[in-house]
Amino acid sequence: MPNESPAAASTPGNGPVAPTTAQLSPAERSRLSQCFQRGNQNAATNLDYAIEMFSQCVLGDPGNAVYLQSLLAVLRKKHGAKKAAGLSGLWPISKAGGLKKLAEKAQWREVIRQGVDVLKGNPSDHLVLLAIADACGQLQLADAQRVYLKSALDVVPADAEVNRQCARFLANHGEFDQAIACWVRVANVKGLADEAQREIARLQVEKTIVAGHGMTGRTAPAGAKAPAGAGQAPAQPVDRIATLRQAIRDKPAEIEAYLELADLLERDADVGEAEAVLLKALAASGNDLKVREHVEDRQLRWARHRVHVAEQRVQAEDTPAHRDTLDRLRAALLKHEVEIYSARCARYPENLTWRYELAMRLKAAGNHVEAIRHFQDVLQEPRRKGAVSLELGECFQKIKQYQLAMQNYTVAVDTLTDREIELRKRALYRAGVLAAGLDDRDAARKYLATLAGLDFGYRDVAQRLDKLAPGKDNRPSG
Repeated sequence: MPNESPAAASTPGNGPVAPTTAQLSPAERSRLSQCFQRGNQNAATNLDYAIEMFSQCVLGDPGNAVYLQSLLAVLRKKHGAKKAAGLSGLWPISKAGGLKKLAEKAQWREVIRQGVDVLKGNPSDHLVLLAIADACGQLQLADAQRVYLKSALDVVPADAEVNRQCARFLANHGEFDQAIACWVRVANVKGLADEAQREIARLQVEKTIVAGHGMTGRTAPAGAKAPAGAGQAPAQPVDRIATLRQAIRDKPAEIEAYLELADLLERDADVGEAEAVLLKALAASGNDLKVREHVEDRQLRWARHRVHVAEQRVQAEDTPAHRDTLDRLRAALLKHEVEIYSARCARYPENLTWRYELAMRLKAAGNHVEAIRHFQDVLQEPRRKGAVSLELGECFQKIKQYQLAMQNYTVAVDTLTDREIELRKRALYRAGVLAAGLDDRDAARKYLATLAGLDFGYRDVAQRLDKLAPGKDNRPSG
């Protein structure tokens, strides 16, 4: 089956999925960066121009939460903070009805495009915010999905459907306390108390199951004071959070307050708010590189934690819904890693560690041709020669370049030492199986016999050697 890069994948009825920053061309990334700078320069003086610039950024890179936060901020500044009226779950007679029809056809990118156009006239349309959030979720743009959901919740904090969708998102990302808070608000809606209590009880169980594995939230109620440590008691977290918020209002250009506030919010199990604070820090810094990389590192850590929590949920209760969530979070993490490592390779072209990490993620994503290009660059680093040759061999084999694959497996076998024993065993196995598939039985026996000497129980090496014994004509499957 031909290999397809993630950028070429499609969504039913919608053509290519929304590209991530990593999949944009260098020229397009540069164009959007210039639009973002122009938007920031005019955000205080020419709101309409800033909105146009930020809109281009969001439509060009719909998964970029920084671009989206900036657009929503200037829209709120222009239109003021409004509270939406109306019942959730009903599509008013407006352009939102068209978004529902697009969603039924899985035209997710068009939902985002038309939805952003609606928000430019009314950023408080919570139904449109929910529709775009759903489209982002379908395209695995979790960072942007979080921003749209948070914006809808800010507009109608007591709305049942908004709280339901926020609760599902937060629970899927391991933020159980915040999800429970959403269901508590649903419980105040007439006729929905029973549903809310069932969900709260379920989430309490899930929270207990994954407790002890990292950022799963505190058992103390929000606002509870932490015990003082030895010596002079530190400022209580709630008081410190208030102090930092005031410091940011007084001196919005001083970044350290944002970073400390994000630390405290993360400790308080409010990962979503911590991320929002960091994105504000990035905007306040003028997209400073050090702040951007700090945000990227945090986002990767949170994404990996979400995968870990989803794995714990599957172990505790292996259901199709939990497995689907785990698969989606793993795919989102992989896309996020590709995006960030690609950007770092562009910033630091001589750093072969970033290039190696990017190549590994591209290989995992099935983009073998692009992975080969980066792996070949990493071959300049002698200490990685054996491991990289093995990865190259597997990539070449995936694209049916069998001779090139064999050459790289041979280099890997000759280079890897017993200090890299698992990689060496994998290289011997790959070389032996491919040699058999290429009808080089002597080479196949040599590689597989060497592997058997190291680990006779490795995969099916014993059966393959038996089929390669002299006098047996049945060839092993490749």
